[in-house]
Amino acid sequence: MEEATISQEMFTVNNLWIMLATTFVFIMHLGFACVEAGFVQKKNVVNILFKNSITPCIGLLTYAIMGFNLMYPGSDYAGGWFGFSGFGIASPEGDAGLIGYAGGKYTYWTDFIFQGMFAATCATIVSGAVAERAKLLPFMVFTTIFVMIAYPITGMWKWGGGWLNELGFHDFAGSSLVHSVGGWGALAGIILLGARKGKYTPTGIKPIPGHSMPLATIGVFLLWFGWYGFNGGSVLSADPGAVSLVFVTTSLGAVSGAIVAFVTAYFMFKSYDHSMLLNGILGGLVGITAGADVITPMEAIIIGAVAGALIPFAVVFFDKLKLDDPVGATSVHLVCGIWGTLAVGIFGEGKDIVAQLTGIAAIGVFSFTFAFILFYILKITVGIRVSESEEERGLDITEHEMEAYKMF
Repeated sequence: MEEATISQEMFTVNNLWIMLATTFVFIMHLGFACVEAGFVQKKNVVNILFKNSITPCIGLLTYAIMGFNLMYPGSDYAGGWFGFSGFGIASPEGDAGLIGYAGGKYTYWTDFIFQGMFAATCATIVSGAVAERAKLLPFMVFTTIFVMIAYPITGMWKWGGGWLNELGFHDFAGSSLVHSVGGWGALAGIILLGARKGKYTPTGIKPIPGHSMPLATIGVFLLWFGWYGFNGGSVLSADPGAVSLVFVTTSLGAVSGAIVAFVTAYFMFKSYDHSMLLNGILGGLVGITAGADVITPMEAIIIGAVAGALIPFAVVFFDKLKLDDPVGATSVHLVCGIWGTLAVGIFGEGKDIVAQLTGIAAIGVFSFTFAFILFYILKITVGIRVSESEEERGLDITEHEMEAYKMF
């Protein structure tokens, strides 16, 4: 607990901004739902919408039960690697949970709900990567355990005052701690699941296009909108200079990512690929997230541009490895998350690139190993992939007994 050094009025303004930012992050779940639904076949739309509806519910509930106290154990942790301050959430009494909490920047309850939305966002990244062939119940078990244990532990290493924080590692709003953690989980899932039926054939790669680019486009713009809360809220106050800078760097990262992804994809594929443009926006946003508070707007353009250029190359790379990712989650969240974290060490004044590399490696090894083991246990026990006939018919009918669109 810190002693409040600001007025009651400024405390109210600070707290109100973080709560507003929380609602921005919340709407990102609708963005993810629209993007993923647009990028899958129409026979699997209900399934992906169900996953994106249940995931924030699971994420927020598990974060309340134990995730918040894993990520922020206070001084009760072992060498900065692990700590746990108990089950459940309870605000300190009186001003200690209000203006006396966090130096008057926000209340205990606002702290919890803002961080809880981040936890749920990390979990939903995996759903798109494993779309169209993953069993629903094992996926829900994975989501529950991953967001309840794995995400908070790596988050504590930096944001909870753990060993990466002591090392000087910098990840402002989660290029690694949210996006690459979700990306590593997605990679583990698609390795163990295998590709969708008919995706990789003896004669080459068969495209399986999504059913609705309008829906995917709406989703991307909802995510971009939500990112202003994701990054802007991570200032953790209503500081006018810091919040406005973050809004600018976030915007410029997104637009440069979009333009460079589109141009790169045109030279690679000789087409104006709208899906690459959309993922370029998201890649630029992911890339800028780690350093949005410590870079200049011109540096933001460079970081976003590199992220955008990486997208089409990453998509081709994963396809060559026969790692089937229907929405490009690994390319956007994993590859651009790593780049964005590394970029802090390159462009951020006073930031140590060795600390950034150490953080990238540690977070990657832990998150991927945890996710791989968890998915593998589920695979050999209850199974994680639907049958060929279920995949052929579509998960909407076989798992939900309903359709997204009435077929005439």
